[in-house]
Amino acid sequence: MSDQTRKILVTSALPYANGPIHLGHLLEYIQTDIWARFQKLRGVNCLYVCADDAHGTAIMLKAQENGITPEQQIAQVKADHERDFADFLIRFDNYYSTHSPENKALSEMVFQRNKDAGYIVEKTITQLYDPEKGMFLADRFVRGTCPKCKSPDQYGDNCEVCGATYSPAELIEPYSAISGATPVEKDVTQLFFDLPQFEQLLREWTRSGSLQEGVANKLQEWMEDLQPWDISREAPYFGFEIPGYPGKFFYVWLDAPIGYMASFQNLCQREGLDFDEYWQPDSKTELYHFIGKDIINFHGLFWPAMLDGAGLRKPTAIFSHGFVTVNGAKMSKSRGTFIKARTYLEHLNPEYLRYYFAAKLNNRVDDFDLNLADFAQRVNTDLVGKVVNIASRTGNFVKKFGGTLSAQMDNPLLVREAQEAAPRIAEFYEQREFGKAMREIMALADHANGYIADKAPWTLAKEEGREQEVLAVCTTALNVFRLLTLYLKPVLPGLAERAEQFLAVEPMTWADADKLLLEHPINKFTPLMARVDMAHIEAMLEASKDSTPAAATKKEDDRAARAAEQSDGHIDISDFSKVQLRVARVIEASHVEGADKLLCLRLDVGALGERTVFSGIKAKYSPEQLDGRLLVLVANLAPRKMKFGVSEGMILAAGPGGEDIFLLSPDSGAEPGMEVG
Repeated sequence: MSDQTRKILVTSALPYANGPIHLGHLLEYIQTDIWARFQKLRGVNCLYVCADDAHGTAIMLKAQENGITPEQQIAQVKADHERDFADFLIRFDNYYSTHSPENKALSEMVFQRNKDAGYIVEKTITQLYDPEKGMFLADRFVRGTCPKCKSPDQYGDNCEVCGATYSPAELIEPYSAISGATPVEKDVTQLFFDLPQFEQLLREWTRSGSLQEGVANKLQEWMEDLQPWDISREAPYFGFEIPGYPGKFFYVWLDAPIGYMASFQNLCQREGLDFDEYWQPDSKTELYHFIGKDIINFHGLFWPAMLDGAGLRKPTAIFSHGFVTVNGAKMSKSRGTFIKARTYLEHLNPEYLRYYFAAKLNNRVDDFDLNLADFAQRVNTDLVGKVVNIASRTGNFVKKFGGTLSAQMDNPLLVREAQEAAPRIAEFYEQREFGKAMREIMALADHANGYIADKAPWTLAKEEGREQEVLAVCTTALNVFRLLTLYLKPVLPGLAERAEQFLAVEPMTWADADKLLLEHPINKFTPLMARVDMAHIEAMLEASKDSTPAAATKKEDDRAARAAEQSDGHIDISDFSKVQLRVARVIEASHVEGADKLLCLRLDVGALGERTVFSGIKAKYSPEQLDGRLLVLVANLAPRKMKFGVSEGMILAAGPGGEDIFLLSPDSGAEPGMEVG
């Protein structure tokens, strides 16, 4: 199929309408935008749609917190999202909302078709219920200790530390994230999508080449134990009520991916396009989803099965990417590396980030580290020092000697080399190997800069009668420069536009790689891109710190540290040395009302004063056994708020848990507050 006959629909995952866009989000939208811009640049009929994910309990609660309606909440956030995306030069053909009439109608259609085909079943299940708020709790609004790795303060559906998935009922000491109350179990009838009926289809589809190999392997694990998927939620819930089931609403993950269809349908209605051509089962069009690796189960299993059950086409391919870290660690509010899109834009050029993402992106599911020192160096070296440098070293000489490029080039082979790279660079873009494309482009820039240095037009220009030779050298260099900015146009559309104005050419397309600029007038050269100033990066980090409450950032940093340890199983000796162990004497030990495993310990830590610690040792020790006992306390652990109170440290124990746990005791003669070596 030729480029001109291809029809492509491409989407990014829908950002949730309860908060601002940050740099972690932007990786995906910039990656998708680069790919879509490339397709359009070479004449492909490529449409890029997206929308705000606007439903769910979180939206409802956020609106309550802000004292506005959910509709006002999602409208405000959508406007902010669209502004941020536009300022990062992310160009959607349509940006919509899942809270739309199109999405309501399509969600009902997909549901009804699956129901008529026998894929929707009713089951009575037991769910956790908040007795204080009088509502069933969505998974994300139950928190507790992970049943697998015992990390505290984890969500009701998965652990951020070890990655385990489970049901909210499996959490140790669960509590409502809304009220802090201990949830109770309550029976309720819910609707389920019978995913196990699609096992054979999914086994074939996940191995069809539509997924990256690592993603397909991960989904194989899920398919060993496919379960029916709960697609309904009880009122109160902000979303679409399910026809025929008063008080029940579509779970947000049912109508969210259908939002891709709804955004496209809205575009079709506006532009007169054929919606069915793209979604019928035998469609010859191409459908691609760019997503993060954290939602591959929804897109790689539930979504194709739900589409197939409704008699609709499945995606051509799903492209997953990893998580973003900054300076080698999870984004941190206290360190200023949890950077909002708007904060970045207040300090730095958005094209810097677009280029850095492109320079390091590949088609695998790798995590991406934004190293800010490397970021500054790479932008300054590659874009300013190599690409823009070609024009800045030659453009003014053309203006000096008449303003028109010569009829002949001094080194046509250099330009031919750049032209012949077009198919290779195009293939790298097509395969999402953006890093390889950037390396190819920068190698060409190196060759051009070496050529300019050898010819030294600034020296030739001082010699009488060598004007035409200078023009021939500059014509060679500026033809390479035009090709490089063309190849960079999907990544740096702003730079490409400024280059087009300087060169006085129409907006470039990929086919222009075959053309030359000869006897062509150009405009006066003006700086096309400034260098990254580290002072601006520091200011951005400082501004990101200032916008975040300290308690929230400390909690996030603690979680990031646990996740970092879990990722490779090792800690550095310098990390271990940060732990302060002190002797503590139990002043009073008591039971904790409502807790099955916790004891409350009031401790004397000498000069550090008294501390209160909650410890899960009740199965082994009674309060009477602990009164007056000396223990070892991690004294510099950040206080952690629990529903029972604030725990101000951690006592050390060994053993697998339960009754098989043994408190560590300091040497005899130790006094409260003494360091333990």
